[in-house]
Amino acid sequence: MSRANYLFTSESVSEGHPDKVCDRISDEVVDAFFELGPKYGWDPRNLRVACETLCTTNRVVIAGETRGPADITIDLVTERARAAIRDIGYAQDGFHWQNARVEVLLHAQSADIAQGVDSTGNKDEGAGDQGIMFGYACRETPELMPAPIFYAHKILKLMAEARHAGRTNTLGPDAKSQVTLRYENGKPVEAVEIVVSTQHTREEQTSDDIRAIVEPFVRQALPQGWVNGKTVWHVNPTGKFVIGGPDGDCGLTGRKIIVDTYGGAAPHGGGAFSGKDPTKVDRSAAYAARYLAKNVVAAELADRCTIQIAYAIGVSRPLSLYVDLHGTGKVDEGKLETVLGEVMDLSPRGIREHLKLNRPIYARTSSYGHFGRPPESDGGFSWEATDLADAIRRSV
Repeated sequence: MSRANYLFTSESVSEGHPDKVCDRISDEVVDAFFELGPKYGWDPRNLRVACETLCTTNRVVIAGETRGPADITIDLVTERARAAIRDIGYAQDGFHWQNARVEVLLHAQSADIAQGVDSTGNKDEGAGDQGIMFGYACRETPELMPAPIFYAHKILKLMAEARHAGRTNTLGPDAKSQVTLRYENGKPVEAVEIVVSTQHTREEQTSDDIRAIVEPFVRQALPQGWVNGKTVWHVNPTGKFVIGGPDGDCGLTGRKIIVDTYGGAAPHGGGAFSGKDPTKVDRSAAYAARYLAKNVVAAELADRCTIQIAYAIGVSRPLSLYVDLHGTGKVDEGKLETVLGEVMDLSPRGIREHLKLNRPIYARTSSYGHFGRPPESDGGFSWEATDLADAIRRSV
């Protein structure tokens, strides 16, 4: 039996964290291909991007493989990277959007990989790689996300919104949060420990000064009463955090995959999302698995749902589909596996078409989580919709 009373912790990092700067730049490259490719006559289904970014003191290196119009030049990619850094808020001596040296090392996608992914003759489009992908949903929040990661994201998002709006002028872009919740009878009931570390601009500011700034955001983010007199606070526990971002720590694309997903409350297949076009099932199938899991819970067939999907490179059909309702289900899991494979085409092409993934929607996913955000009218976060709930309920 699963435990009913316990503590659980999840962390988040802000858009200005070095790894998230890299995720943002890599996803800006993906968006550039989907935005500009059709303008130069390319079918979005034929565009390919696998982009990695490294950031350190006033240096950005962008590398990977692409397929698309030659008009997407080194200068254009460099311009996109600088615009992203400026939007995040970096204009400091050690990492400045204007002064950082940007090196672009993108090259053509391997023909050996392309022949396995492209549709040719009677062969349908295959997966871009082998791997396993997981999706998860639960009833801990209205967004059907685990509470610790959801609220850890929300704290930093509120801080970032205030910084961008000029409502606080001493916080820097780089920040981290960590939320420890106490569960009682399997449900989160209070915040036991709160950690917030944030870059600040004034040398003389103390941890107490920073707490006075960030505490209102924490209290606003969490449900009323969860932060109380017993909550233990750790705000800038090292005492000072002036040197931040890539000037303080090297960043890499894809190094915050647990932050991107469920905060450790559910399994992760290991593949990162950012910098990858949706033929890469690391990204698209993880979105599909979340979509199906959320619809199962929204259909009131379970309180918790984990879904695993597996693929082989060059093969269009998934090798397996596994459902775990964690003892909370109202239907047979084997029957549900069959139904989910019927209500949605889980081939790489089927996922991309169903979720409208061949669009420039990815830079916005690169911070504050890929899941638990409302679907947008242009196709962004389409995997958060619950439009399959009725069909799944009727079919089981």
